[in-house]
Amino acid sequence: MGMVRQWQELTYESRYSNSYSDSLPDFVKLAEAYGWKGIRITDESELDAGIQAMIDHPGPVFVDCLVAKEVNCYPMIPSGAAHTDMILYGDSVSGTMDDAAKALV
Repeated sequence: MGMVRQWQELTYESRYSNSYSDSLPDFVKLAEAYGWKGIRITDESELDAGIQAMIDHPGPVFVDCLVAKEVNCYPMIPSGAAHTDMILYGDSVSGTMDDAAKALV
């Protein structure tokens, strides 16, 4: 739900609508129920090993990588913008989108 929150910050001046994520399933067990490998990464120190385990596994893998709720997803392309207007880092975001851009979200 982080991308929903991110768009609400950029487009609607941080006026949030609710996105309930406290009741998400156990994605590792869900993956295993389908015969896939499930990997959960809960700390940055586990990231390299988790990625390596994913690469080394010969079949489908579902990686549940937990991040802070406030973390934004970059790079991103603002609504209505061209790929050349891609935002690479959060510190380059300022202001709000105009009404034409909001209509495209």
